[in-house]
Amino acid sequence: MAVIYEVTVHVAEALAADYLAWLREHVEQMLALPGFEDAVVEGVLDDAPGERGYCVRYRLRDRRALDAYLREHAPRMRGDGLARFGEGMRAQRRVLVPLPR
Repeated sequence: MAVIYEVTVHVAEALAADYLAWLREHVEQMLALPGFEDAVVEGVLDDAPGERGYCVRYRLRDRRALDAYLREHAPRMRGDGLARFGEGMRAQRRVLVPLPR
């Protein structure tokens, strides 16, 4: 069963343009990893003052693909964003599963 891996990031307004440019490349790198099937990037409307928010919803083939990502690739992929934007960003992550209709 497919899973959705959702990452919401809030960045300082001054970093927003650079972050969004980096994010678009980052999403392409994520989609090249095994098990990633699709991604949707959205803006967050309820930003705190001085921040911009972005939400990425990745669809993965199944939970095993997500577990493999978290084990084998997440430290490097997360580390890249932290190295570039550090204290200017904060991230929240969650895993969702589609419910039957």
